[in-house]
Amino acid sequence: MRYLRSRTPLLTLAMLAVVVALSMATYLVVRPSPTDQPQLTLGAAKGAGGPTRGAMGYSYQRSTGPDRTEILDSSGQPVAVMTDGARTAHIYGPSRTFEDPRFTDAKIENNVWVRLAPQAWHAGAEGEQWFVDWLSAARNDRSPDVLAIAFEYVDGAPVKKDNQGQQYSGDASFGPVDPMDPDGRQERSDFFDYLGLPWSFLDGKAGVPEPQRALSLDCSGYLRMVYGHRLGYPLRGTNTPGEGLPRRAFAMAEFGPGVQLMPNSGQRARGMDRLLPGDLVFFNAQPIPTGQIDHSGIYLGVDDGGHHRFISSRSQTDGPTMGDLSGAPLLDGTGYWPDRWRTARRL
Repeated sequence: MRYLRSRTPLLTLAMLAVVVALSMATYLVVRPSPTDQPQLTLGAAKGAGGPTRGAMGYSYQRSTGPDRTEILDSSGQPVAVMTDGARTAHIYGPSRTFEDPRFTDAKIENNVWVRLAPQAWHAGAEGEQWFVDWLSAARNDRSPDVLAIAFEYVDGAPVKKDNQGQQYSGDASFGPVDPMDPDGRQERSDFFDYLGLPWSFLDGKAGVPEPQRALSLDCSGYLRMVYGHRLGYPLRGTNTPGEGLPRRAFAMAEFGPGVQLMPNSGQRARGMDRLLPGDLVFFNAQPIPTGQIDHSGIYLGVDDGGHHRFISSRSQTDGPTMGDLSGAPLLDGTGYWPDRWRTARRL
């Protein structure tokens, strides 16, 4: 348990079993949650309606910016957030702490579990049977979610293999060394390169792994590994509009699926209050910032220093990290990445 540790001294036998199971799969510890307080504030934005009672005894609050349904239990505590046009679901559960100690002292603690619903949400879906059944199961699901899976590829993450001996997670490189830049590494390492397996995509594109890219993920390949290969979000092999998540960051940001949370004005993005953990964030990483998108990451939430932090696969750290080497991966304040943040999307 090198990267995440619990601050709770006693666990019930049931929770201990959960921790043991999870410790084999991801860098996190799940803590008992009866006394957990929500770490994200749910509230109606301007123009939203009041809460209504509905299925499963929950209250449903409609809010805007983005349009969404906030689900609360009978005591008014948040249960989940479902965003119109997106499959991403934010479900409240036991708190977890995420760390990447080789590259930063910062820690991320939150009680939001990020999962994919079977279909995109729309207003009123709380009364549909698919959602009633899915939410009931999702609230008790402690298998790795988006955030936990994201940390299965950071520095030192243990190797995991399936029953056929195929490695599907573990410390990932960014890519092979670039001969034109001794301090940099090549892009173009997709999830199938990491796996070393050929792949056929929705749009007819075929992916053929390159041996020198084995166990490597560039920034967008990392997102496709987490959301696509691991969690089943449809993937495209090209950078064209259509069903599924495109290959490169610029295409994900411009016409990818889900909901764009703020427009790309070519300047630093505004509207940080719209973000929730698991959202995709996009940057222009050039020395002179423009509106072009060429880097992507996953928003993690607010760290223990009060900063909005993301995780991404980066050349300088040779793989996924939430660390501060070559620029702290923050969205607020001043610095390399805050100045280059352009937009965000919720799948």
